[in-house]
Amino acid sequence: MVRLRRGAYVSGDLGGPGQVLAEARARAAIVAAHRRLTLPFWFSHVSAALVWGCVVWPAPTATHVVQEHRPGGRGGERDTLVRHHRAVPAAERARIDGLPVTSLARTVADCARTMPAGAALALADSALRLGVVAGEVERLLGAPGGRGVRRARLVWAAADPRAESPGESMTRWILTVSGLAPGELQVPVRTSMGVFYPDLCWPEVSFCVEFDGAGKYGEGEAAAEAVLREKRRQDALEEAGWTVVRVTWGDLQRPDQLVVRVRAGLARARRRS
Repeated sequence: MVRLRRGAYVSGDLGGPGQVLAEARARAAIVAAHRRLTLPFWFSHVSAALVWGCVVWPAPTATHVVQEHRPGGRGGERDTLVRHHRAVPAAERARIDGLPVTSLARTVADCARTMPAGAALALADSALRLGVVAGEVERLLGAPGGRGVRRARLVWAAADPRAESPGESMTRWILTVSGLAPGELQVPVRTSMGVFYPDLCWPEVSFCVEFDGAGKYGEGEAAAEAVLREKRRQDALEEAGWTVVRVTWGDLQRPDQLVVRVRAGLARARRRS
């Protein structure tokens, strides 16, 4: 058994690759908190985002709740249970699978204010795919005051439901704040191997940035075949006249170098166009 928090455990057999395992444990911790808390509360921030089905990268290690009243005692839970205190209007409450959560719009606004910007953009992109009402998010972020609101508005302005992975969203944020925002996402490109949809595109000069996530290909023979397919895909795009720059998780740890690579690739593409 693995201890999630005081009085809550999950089977040690709960397995899977990094993010999958971390999300499963985070969800189990949410269920455990729901069974244990007594005063009225709603799951909020990244915990509510997980319940709603948003992309939360990395998976949270603590459970977030919002309450109107401050309970006494139990200070030892701070590492595993984060309590936020404020009134929650009825319009900002919901229930998902029996769990009380903040509304999707409230959840997006809270996460955009408190998460690292790239991760917040990945979450906002996914919320748009889930159908969050954009006007509600804008209303919540339009309220004066509040820490992180200014940056949260920039994140929300950059959100796009066409993004297909958190790594792609984080790459887009790095490029956007560096003055290299892509013109389009997932543009169809006809090649000798069929139609491909590159992640971040500058179609006017036939340039694209493709994100390859770590662990994407698995292991063994299947991994080798997947890598070969990606190589053929890149060759097909380049034969169709596109300049391609590939990005991995490691590149996101070196944003300055990433920007230099993309800027250089874009310059090559402009010379060719």
